[in-house]
Amino acid sequence: MENKNITYNLSIQQINKSNALAYNTDYVAANIDTTFGILDNAYKYTGKEYAKLKMAVQRGKCVDEYCDYENKQIARLDNAPTVSVNFIQQVVDQLSVTDDTYYDVNNDYAFMVANCMMTNTPGFSKTEGYNVYLELLKDGSQEITFEGPLFEKPLVINSNTLNALVNSGNDLVTETPDVNTDMLKLLVDSGVLAEESADENGQLLPQAAIADEFILKNTDGSFDYEIIDIGMGKGRNILKFDIDKIIRKTKPFINAEVAGLMQQEQSVVAAWNVFIGQGSSVEEDDQMAQNANAGSVSWDYKKVLPLSQKNKELFESKYGDYFMNNYLKQFTTNKLPAVEADAAVFDLEEGRRAKAQKFIDDNQL
Repeated sequence: MENKNITYNLSIQQINKSNALAYNTDYVAANIDTTFGILDNAYKYTGKEYAKLKMAVQRGKCVDEYCDYENKQIARLDNAPTVSVNFIQQVVDQLSVTDDTYYDVNNDYAFMVANCMMTNTPGFSKTEGYNVYLELLKDGSQEITFEGPLFEKPLVINSNTLNALVNSGNDLVTETPDVNTDMLKLLVDSGVLAEESADENGQLLPQAAIADEFILKNTDGSFDYEIIDIGMGKGRNILKFDIDKIIRKTKPFINAEVAGLMQQEQSVVAAWNVFIGQGSSVEEDDQMAQNANAGSVSWDYKKVLPLSQKNKELFESKYGDYFMNNYLKQFTTNKLPAVEADAAVFDLEEGRRAKAQKFIDDNQL
C-alpha cells in the first residue's frame, strides 16, 4: 500500500530542488499573488467589536451586572496582537523542520505544504488555489487554517494546543536526531579508539585508530595478523581485532545513547525511518539523489507511538548494528600493521607457511 506521506513529501522536495518552475515561461510571465494577509483578515472586524464592548461597559448594558463577559472579551482583544505574533512565529518554527536535510518524509506531508505556503515557495500561492487565514476565538485562543489543492482537508492548528504540545516537549513535525554526530561521539566516548584519535573538541583526527588493547596478539605479545591475497602470488598482513571485546566495551554507551533517545519516542521513530531501519550511512546518503528512507519497514507515527517493548528492543539492536557497520567497521577492516616490516608485501605461500609454523611453535604442538 502506498505511503502517501512519503510520496508527497518526496515529490514536493524534488520539485522545489529542481527549480522547474523557473523554466516555465508561462509561469514566469504570470502575476502570482502570494499575499495571504493573515493578520489583516483576522483583525478586519475587531475594531468594531472592541468599540461595541467598550460602549456596553460604559453604558452598563452588559450581559450581566458585573460586565464579566465584556471585560474578558476586551482583555482578549487587547492581548490578541501579542498572541498572534507569538503563535505565527511558533507555527513557522515548527514547519521549518520540513526544510531540514534529514527530514523524515514519513511526517504528515500537510506540514510541508503549509511550510511552502508560509515561505512563499513557487507553486503554493493564492493564484494556485492556496489560502491561509487566522481566526481569533472567543476563548482567547487563535486558529490558523491552511487550505489548498494538496490538502485532503484543511490543516487547522490551535494556538493553545500547539503551545501545550511544545511546552511538553512535543512537536508538530518530528526533527530527526543528528545520528552522525551521536555516532562519532560514541566512537570517542566509548574508549575503543587510541588516545590520540581525537582533538580536545572530540573531533576525529586523520590518525584515528582502534586502541591497542582491542587488537589480537599471539601468546608472545606479537600481533596476530591475518594474511590476505593481493594477487600475483603476493600477500600482506592486516590487523585482526577482538570484535567481541569491542562490542562489550561499546554496548553500555550504546544503551545509554538509546535510553536518551527514548525520552522522546517520536525522535526514535524519525531516527529509525531516516537511518536505522534502512541502514544507510550518511556517506551513502550523500551519494544518492535523495536520502534513503526505511520504505516498507518504516514506522508510522500514528501506529507505533507509544513504542512497544518489542520495537524498543528492535531499535536498540539495530542502533548497535548501525554503529558497528557504518562507524566502527572502517577502523577494523583491512588495517595494515603499524610495524613497517610487518606491513611489507611478501610471497603468499612463504607467509602462510611461516604463520602456520609460528602457531605450532607458540602452542608447542
